[in-house]
Amino acid sequence: MTEIFSQTFERTLDDLVERAVAGQSLEAWTFDDAKSRRDAERRLAEKGVTARIRSAYKPLLHSFLEEIDLEGVESIQIAYPVHPDAPANRFRLEAYPLAALVGEIKIDFVPRADDAFFYDVSLKRAIGTETLKVLAPNRVHVDIVGETNVSPTGWLRHGEHDERLETDYERLFESAINAVATHDWGNEEPYFDELNIRVLYPSKDLPLAIGDEMVSLREALHEDFYFSLLEFFQKKSGRPLGDRGLKPGQIVPEVIKSDAGISVRIETRPLGTAFLDSADQAIETAAAPLSTDQISNLLTEIGGDAFTARARSGRQVTARYVGGSDAAVMISGGQHPNETTGIVGALRAARELQTKAGAHFTISPLENPDGYAIHQSLRVDNPRHMHHAARYTALGDDLEYRTLENSGAYLNEKEIRFKAQDLSGATLHVNLHGYPSHEWTRPLSGYVPRNFAMWTLPKGFFLVMRHHAGWTEQAEALLDKVTRHLGTIPGLLDYNDRQIALYEIHAGETGFRIINGFPCLSSIDDRHTVPMTLITEYPDETIYGDDFIAGHTAQMQTVMSAYEAWQEIMASVSRPVGV
Repeated sequence: MTEIFSQTFERTLDDLVERAVAGQSLEAWTFDDAKSRRDAERRLAEKGVTARIRSAYKPLLHSFLEEIDLEGVESIQIAYPVHPDAPANRFRLEAYPLAALVGEIKIDFVPRADDAFFYDVSLKRAIGTETLKVLAPNRVHVDIVGETNVSPTGWLRHGEHDERLETDYERLFESAINAVATHDWGNEEPYFDELNIRVLYPSKDLPLAIGDEMVSLREALHEDFYFSLLEFFQKKSGRPLGDRGLKPGQIVPEVIKSDAGISVRIETRPLGTAFLDSADQAIETAAAPLSTDQISNLLTEIGGDAFTARARSGRQVTARYVGGSDAAVMISGGQHPNETTGIVGALRAARELQTKAGAHFTISPLENPDGYAIHQSLRVDNPRHMHHAARYTALGDDLEYRTLENSGAYLNEKEIRFKAQDLSGATLHVNLHGYPSHEWTRPLSGYVPRNFAMWTLPKGFFLVMRHHAGWTEQAEALLDKVTRHLGTIPGLLDYNDRQIALYEIHAGETGFRIINGFPCLSSIDDRHTVPMTLITEYPDETIYGDDFIAGHTAQMQTVMSAYEAWQEIMASVSRPVGV
């Protein structure tokens, strides 16, 4: 292990209390949970200081949760700013999921013509309309990769002063990012095995009374560290921002709740090779991600011919080929192993298919074991966080974007797909994925996740179809048949409708086609070697219990319906010339 950087930070709340003088009045906005802010107010009161300390993160939402009285309110109108350096819906998004937390009260969001950092709130009651101005402290700044952002920041009002307050949360992030940016990483990828960023921060997550939503400063910090560092290494390598072929190594932010202290330690580490496995579960009612031992045993029970690949760490990627007379289908999960329902759904579907006469398929349920091990580790301290550090491989790339031409010495996990196609001759690949089950933010880098804006809020279970030119007819037929079947799953359409309705209030139109009640995207895309790729997206980062069971059941049913539909399509629709 090599230490890159280590530092402790004075807590902003403690500093405010220490510097305050009896008789003062102040208002402050900081990145702290409500309990910590109330405690600081109490300590200030003991010093003779009148204070109100609000949340700099999602200030409108916290104003409704902590201060605004909705007694007798019949309707709410919120006028929000539109800033030229931010997405037009940026401050509307930041209010999420307010519309779901005000009961039956009608709520409207209206864009203002100016970019001043506050919300105008109108509360209409039978006796009249109350108007409020809710400050949303932000700053315009340039980040480590030269991009201009509009980001939440701390703020302080006292006496005649009304100014930005650089908080502990912001100082920690900037100091750590700058330490990585100024370190000598050489010029050869990968730059390290694991780059570990261990943060202690005293903020408790706040569950909200809607779906899997919560407010988590620590999760947001994990996400901002991970993607900001990916962007730094993308720029260092000369790649465009968002390039998924970058191979820096495995970046692992661990943001742990402390009692009071704030610190960060950055070091390089060797790659791990072990798993943190748990007890086996009944596969049909598995309420949490499976152990790798159980995944391996279930694959063995499915039978067929085993084939393997190796991850960067040396961990094995295992798959099975079941030969038969049907049109072959490739089934995979765990490309992004923090998307856990697809792994279980793939195995459940394969267990069903292997009992079917003529069944012809490959099954590789866990394509990225190095990422899965990171997800297991991160879930110990933060079981409900989305943990995007587990999304990519130990090389730091997205294995889907690794090809024979660009992989060099690092084909690794991707070899499992090439072998699956060679063995089966499949023309359809069903690739099971997920996405965050609650809001995804990067508060210190513009709030909206750069290059992932469409994924920032959950919008139900949806499908993405990518197909080669000449396969449009088959793609449309498959989407129609699969969505018709999914519509028969009890509760799934209602689940989608609820999430889409809330999404549209806070983000606008989804931009998706709705096919039989399900959002779908379909496009010609030649990046895949298989002519047809059906990708599922279930909001599963990171869910448990009945929600997890519903998720992997939907994934399993998608595979089964796609398999059966593919048999019909290949029997009745002419293949493109030359295929």
